[in-house]
Amino acid sequence: MTDIEPRTDGGLEWTYAPAPESRAIVSFEERYGLYVGGETVEPRSGEWFTSASPATEEPLAEVAQAGPEDVDLAVGAARAGYETWSGLRPSERAKYLFRIARILQERARELAVAESLDGGKPIKESRDVDLPLAAAHFFYHAGWADKLEYAFPNRRPRPLGVAAQIIPWNFPLLMLAWKVAPALACGNSVVLKPAETTPLTALLFADVCRQAELPPGAVNIITGDGSTGAELVRHTGIDKVAFTGSTEVGKAIQRELAGRGVPHTLELGGKAANIVFEDCALDQAIEGIVNGIYFNQGHVCCAGSRLLVQESILEPLLGKLRGRLSTLRLGDPLDKNTDIGAINSRAQLDRITELVESGQAEGAELYQPACELPERGYWFPPTVFTNVAQSFRIAQEEIFGPVLSVMTFRTPAEAVDKANNTAYGLSAGVWTEKGSRILWMAARLRAGVVWANTFNRFDPASPFGGYKESGFGREGGRHGLEAYLGFEG
Repeated sequence: MTDIEPRTDGGLEWTYAPAPESRAIVSFEERYGLYVGGETVEPRSGEWFTSASPATEEPLAEVAQAGPEDVDLAVGAARAGYETWSGLRPSERAKYLFRIARILQERARELAVAESLDGGKPIKESRDVDLPLAAAHFFYHAGWADKLEYAFPNRRPRPLGVAAQIIPWNFPLLMLAWKVAPALACGNSVVLKPAETTPLTALLFADVCRQAELPPGAVNIITGDGSTGAELVRHTGIDKVAFTGSTEVGKAIQRELAGRGVPHTLELGGKAANIVFEDCALDQAIEGIVNGIYFNQGHVCCAGSRLLVQESILEPLLGKLRGRLSTLRLGDPLDKNTDIGAINSRAQLDRITELVESGQAEGAELYQPACELPERGYWFPPTVFTNVAQSFRIAQEEIFGPVLSVMTFRTPAEAVDKANNTAYGLSAGVWTEKGSRILWMAARLRAGVVWANTFNRFDPASPFGGYKESGFGREGGRHGLEAYLGFEG
């Protein structure tokens, strides 16, 4: 729907009327315990914390803070659950995964609203990206559950055991699916620890497991802050660690696991280059740039936060980009018209603000469209920096917010050098009409994923992961299955 409002010049213009999604579809409990052994249990720590909406700062629910005893209980339940789950025929395990996928589809609207309330992301992203992809991962891995010997011919795959999984706050339910689906498909049991600021969809997933009648202990969910995750990684009863989050925490996990012989995969930070050549379809590239950095408020590890533009088209590109930014709508995450929602937490907003201030102090030129920020909650307007040097912090450090740094290049070789001039290596994008140039660039970019004439597109069958300080291991596809398997013979 649209409204007509008067313009300052006396004319009329069309604007979007509010189109809020109803909150009535989801009902949070006042307090959530831990999901251990197929049951909800009170935390032995006796401690709780509050999960709040970043858009309004309103409390949503109290959540258990798991301590060492709780972690031990969950790992023990997962060990018992593993004996049952791994003993099922693979085709039976597949049935459970198919069932979970269908339940996610059936409850998609409820879970999308919960995701936007707890995390601050626009409902159209939760509804159209997170939930369909989460279900797709369970469907995809259900299909592999009884075909692992075909996925790895001449090898005898076996599950590893108890998988400890720690997920971030930017895509809570989707990251859960990325990790839980392949672990279960391969016959492992799971102890999952969601992020402290976004635990609610994981706790709703516990109800999905109950609804699917998943055997007790196959999936266990414990909530808490970083100390809970650290306790889980330290536990001697785990057989695999999968972590998605910051590079700093990933390094700490690797130090903890050194010498223990516990397989682990780390999907960490990124500082992706989105590379635009002069022969690109410019309007298409503008949409890819916007989607690459402003999708999910820039809370994306593979966000295209560095824009490398061929020098000859810099000015027309910036003109179109500024015009496009003026059309983005910031506000209520539950409004179906919203493009940019709330920043996930006060701590993350403070980090974004500090890095933006450092960019201005170092001499970069800041552009932000006219944007009225809500009085409550955590918000940051879409931001573009030009005149950025590669040595600036905004060009080197992961901001994890809606902030784009623009630099230029003249030749493909210079573009490759600048794109690879980072400690990270998670993703990159290339915009050009020449297929040969795309292949030439992709072969030289040190990035785990290279998108051609698009950005931020995912598929469960396609492996995702990085190099250097972006971590190691892959999620999705047969590569992702291998991370949850041992091989005999």
